[in-house]
Amino acid sequence: MTDLSLVTEAASTAATIALTRQLIACRSVTPEDGGCQNLIAARLERLGFRIEHLRFGNVDNLWARLGSEAPLLCFAGHTDVVPTGPLDQWHSDPFVPTVRDGVLYGRGAADMKTSLAAFVTAIERYLTANPKPRGSIALLITSDEEGVAVDGTTKVVETLRARGESLDYCIVGEPTSVDRLGDMIKNGRRGSLSGDLLIRGIQGHIAYPHLARNPIHQALPALTELAQSVWDDGNEYFQPTSFQFSNVHGGTGANNVIPGDLRLLFNVRFSPESTADGIKAGVHAVLDRHRLDYTLQWSLSGQPFITPRGRLVQAVNAAIEAECGYVPALSTTGGTSDGRFIATLCREVIELGPVNESIHKLDEHVLLADIEPLSRIYEGTLRGLLG
Repeated sequence: MTDLSLVTEAASTAATIALTRQLIACRSVTPEDGGCQNLIAARLERLGFRIEHLRFGNVDNLWARLGSEAPLLCFAGHTDVVPTGPLDQWHSDPFVPTVRDGVLYGRGAADMKTSLAAFVTAIERYLTANPKPRGSIALLITSDEEGVAVDGTTKVVETLRARGESLDYCIVGEPTSVDRLGDMIKNGRRGSLSGDLLIRGIQGHIAYPHLARNPIHQALPALTELAQSVWDDGNEYFQPTSFQFSNVHGGTGANNVIPGDLRLLFNVRFSPESTADGIKAGVHAVLDRHRLDYTLQWSLSGQPFITPRGRLVQAVNAAIEAECGYVPALSTTGGTSDGRFIATLCREVIELGPVNESIHKLDEHVLLADIEPLSRIYEGTLRGLLG
C-alpha cells in the first residue's frame, strides 16, 4: 500500500468513527431523531443525492436517492434508540460517546448508529472510485423503529409505492452479528401475530363456587392445548411456528373472590408454512371447542418474508468473506424489523450490522475495530451489485 493509500485509509477510518460518535451524541430516544437525519442528509447532499424529509405524525423520515436507473440498492435503518434505563448504572453518559479499552460506548452504538455511519462512508468511498455506478443508490431512514413503528418506514414505503418507485435490493443495518462481525446475516424474518384474549366467567365468593363460574378453571384445558399445539415444522430457513403466552391477569387481588374474567396476551411468531388466517382459525377452533365465553382481538404486526440465495445474498457473502475471511450464516431468527415493511416493495432484503450482544442494555457498545470493516463490507456489496 502506498503512503497516499495509507493516508486515505486512515482518513476513511477516522471519518466512520467520527460520524458514529456524532450520531451517538444526538439524543434520539424514540420517536425523536435528535438531528441525526440532518447530519446524514448533509453528507449525502454533497454527493448529489436528492433529499426528501418526510414527516408523518411526530416521526421524522429521510428518503435520499442518487440516480434513476435500475437496479436500485437501498440502505435502510433507524436513528431512534430505546430509553437509556437508569443513568446511574451506566459507566459513562449514554449520549456522550466514550472509548474505553478499544470499545465505543453509547446508546445506539450497536443499534444502529454504527451501521448508519458505515452506510454513509461506504457510499462516499464507493462514489469517489465509481462516480457513475450502473444503477442507483438510496437511503431510507426513520426515527420510528424502536417505538410503535406506525409513522416510519411503513409510511415511507406507502409513499414510494404510490408514486411507482420500487427497490431491487435492500440492506437493513440491524445488528445481526453474534460472536464476531459478519458471522450472521438475516435473510428473512418470521411473521408476528398478537392476541388479546378476554375469557368471561361469573364473579363470586370463593366459598360458594356453585354460584359463580371460574374463568381460570374453565380456560386451563384450552390454554394448555394452545400452548402444546404444533402449527408447522418450519422449513429450510425458518424455525417452526411458536405460540407463547406473555401476560395473564385474573382476579381482584383478594384470595376469597372467584374472578369474573381472565385476560391473556399472547404472540405467535410464524413461518411461511403457516398463515395469519390459518392461525386465527385454529385458535378460535380450540376456544370454541372448549365452549368458552370470550372475545379475542387480533393484531398482525408483520408477515414473514424470505430472501433466497440470490444476487444480494451472494454479493454480501462475497464482501464479508473478502473483509473477514469467512462466509456468514443465514438466519431468520430473532424479532421483527422494518425489513418486514420493505419486503412488500423490494424483492431482496437482508439485514447486516455489528455484534448484537449489548443492544438495549446498559453500557451498549461496539468494538472500534469493527466499525471500519463494516463500512468496507457495505462498500464491497455496492461494488458487487452496481459494479
